[in-house]
Amino acid sequence: MDMPQYLLRDMPFEERPRERMMQYGAGSLSNAELLAILFRTGTRDESAIHLAQRVLSGIGGIRNLVDLSLDELMELKGIGPAKAVQLKAGVELGQRLAKARLPEVQVIRSPRDAADVLMEQLRYLQKEHFVCLFLNTKNHIIAQETLSIGSLNSSIVHPREVFRAAIKCSSASVVCAHNHPSGDPTPSPEDVQMTRRLCEAGEIIGIDVLDHIVIGDGEFVSLKEQGLM
Repeated sequence: MDMPQYLLRDMPFEERPRERMMQYGAGSLSNAELLAILFRTGTRDESAIHLAQRVLSGIGGIRNLVDLSLDELMELKGIGPAKAVQLKAGVELGQRLAKARLPEVQVIRSPRDAADVLMEQLRYLQKEHFVCLFLNTKNHIIAQETLSIGSLNSSIVHPREVFRAAIKCSSASVVCAHNHPSGDPTPSPEDVQMTRRLCEAGEIIGIDVLDHIVIGDGEFVSLKEQGLM
């Protein structure tokens, strides 16, 4: 006579797959434990782990999951439509991830590069938006954040807001930008003063402010190129 299998709730808390994954990470789990998490529940007679172990043994290993159809999965004892769909979804996600490529990395090599990234985002806005591009040591954009939305003709940003955001994403340098709703990208005295404050703060913190781009209607001005920073 077969002995009854232990249910998942009978296992010590620290040995349950979900709890182990939360504590030690997905890499510490066996194939059966990962499969049990996808199943979520077992059957009346066996735990999700025992079901997963039996399924893997029956099909000859995890690699063979890829070729099984929904109907073939549902022929396995203990696998109904819900578990079959969950399993196929997990397999499909894994296959798509294996085929996925990293998005094209945007690199800022010049003021034109920064303007190209931001021009269409900012040129039509009716209020001033102050935006930062955060770069790594290779000048790849790792984050973009709008730090201030001002009135029709003013945008006020404090250095602490810029560098708090930069530190949060481990940025090595920053390119600042804002739009002029008038369409004229000529920097104002306030723009120049703010930029110099940002550069001074960046020198103290160790995060370079590479440039400040003012976006107009299809035009831009680089304060770096103008010698204003």
